[in-house]
Amino acid sequence: MGTPVFAVPILKSLHQNGFPIKLVYTQPPQKSKRGQRINKSPVQAISESLNIEFRSPQSLKNNTEEYDFLKKKDADLAIVVAYGQIIPKNFLSLTKKGFINIHASILPKWRGAAPIQRAIMNLDKETGISIMKINEELDGGPISNTYKIRLDQNLNAKDVSKKLALLAADKISDVVDEIFMDKLKFVDQDNSKATYAKKITKNEGQIDWKSDALKIIGKINGLYPSPGAFFNFNGQRYKILKAEIGNGIGKNGEVISDNLEIACGDKKSIKVSEIQREGKKAQKIGEFILGSQIRKGTVISNV
Repeated sequence: MGTPVFAVPILKSLHQNGFPIKLVYTQPPQKSKRGQRINKSPVQAISESLNIEFRSPQSLKNNTEEYDFLKKKDADLAIVVAYGQIIPKNFLSLTKKGFINIHASILPKWRGAAPIQRAIMNLDKETGISIMKINEELDGGPISNTYKIRLDQNLNAKDVSKKLALLAADKISDVVDEIFMDKLKFVDQDNSKATYAKKITKNEGQIDWKSDALKIIGKINGLYPSPGAFFNFNGQRYKILKAEIGNGIGKNGEVISDNLEIACGDKKSIKVSEIQREGKKAQKIGEFILGSQIRKGTVISNV
């Protein structure tokens, strides 16, 4: 049960390692913004290419048709990877070995919808994946295995998501084998240490130039590629795609070089290397500066 690109390597790994996948659940296709196109989920696309049966109900809640359908499958195990729906309690008894979830954080830290983004924005030193049994509490079930990676300020959310997906794909076969042999032990989480990774909203992307430079880099990396970290200038929105720490000093939000180095709140700066003006394509900073009104001495306000 999965939906985004993050879940694809894990499904492929299970298939390539010979596990008989009876059924895939994924979110229904979405209309594009202008309604011109129907976009299948990445998991639907890979299921079709591997000739695996898939289902995409709008909701499992109070869905007796799906309940009966899954019950007839008499499956051994359900593996959930960023499915995008809460699994109702009555479904959790429909497989012999239960439902396990691959969650992209070191639980109990960052339960919820946006664990990768929140870890980066929080300047965490590490993150990882946790294998847990699903229960009624959001990401609160007992954990078996945790696999960790280091985080640094050169990694954005897309990079980290890819690393964690490949890590999970590498580990999942051994995990499933151990479940079938009843060798995997699940330990309750320490709920007193739980933190929550709430869903990202677009307005969180606005950069506050009073913040420390490292915090701003965390926002740029954590919100890449979507919704993105941005500032407004002369009625236009500019999304910063890539930047690094600089040592320049100036007023908060002041452009202090001809290559879009911007002063922050801690006597440091960020050097922008890739940027995207609203409605335009992404540009390297050299190309952007040639046609931009944002020059050295400009102060970008937080409005």
